[in-house]
Amino acid sequence: MIIDSHQHFWNYNPVRDAWIDESMEVIRKNFLPKDLKPILQENGVDGCIAVQADQSETETEFLLSCAKENPFIRGVVGWVDLIAKNLEDRLKHYAANPLFKGVRHIVQAEENDYLLREDVQRGIGKLSKFNLTFDLLVFPQQLNAAIALVKKFPEQTFILDHLAKPNISEPITETWKANITTLSKFENVSCKLSGMVTETKDLAFADEDFAPFMDHVFSSFGANRILFGSDWPVCLLAADYTKVKGLISDYLDNHSSKTKAQVLGINAVKIYNL
Repeated sequence: MIIDSHQHFWNYNPVRDAWIDESMEVIRKNFLPKDLKPILQENGVDGCIAVQADQSETETEFLLSCAKENPFIRGVVGWVDLIAKNLEDRLKHYAANPLFKGVRHIVQAEENDYLLREDVQRGIGKLSKFNLTFDLLVFPQQLNAAIALVKKFPEQTFILDHLAKPNISEPITETWKANITTLSKFENVSCKLSGMVTETKDLAFADEDFAPFMDHVFSSFGANRILFGSDWPVCLLAADYTKVKGLISDYLDNHSSKTKAQVLGINAVKIYNL
């Protein structure tokens, strides 16, 4: 079974989706389950996890409705207000839906110490009570805060998105390597091989550019805590779905068939409780 652990859907709204600027013309439109389904079928992908791209419960409800109507969407990582006074009630509400698997906040848009805030940590600390994951969407300079967070909540399942967005077009930095190694020492943290093609200079790359980064993730996290994710449709800024999946599949050809099966699907089923 192959599971894409990271993709998005949206009905494009120029006000709400202001982050999609004029340079991103290719994704300034609707992307819905009907658009992704044939792409998954063409690439032999059995299912996916829809991840939030907007900080609203409206989008969370939208993603859950997509999943209800389209069985290939195996789960949703939605958004809730982590610092809301009624957070526990909202988590109880969403956790009652078996398709709701976890929560994400766009931490990369926050201050570097956001994950260290007492009110934010209080909210994240409630997720494990409802068996919900937390996706870490951070930049490299926010990894120190992420490390402190995961250390404080050993019972909480965390998944690092996009390798923490290192600059793929530049030589790998010792700081990023050290922080990834440190983060990986916490067994409650996994890492997605996702979002790499858009972390390249001018959205251009050679296939071999990604190997040093994936090598380090493998040496740090090991085969049972790494997940494949396409980041579709954002990936379309730099490469189509087939290319993105091919980059990871080709890399995994150098590993055992067991490892390839784990990264391409088994781990997502286990970590997201699909």
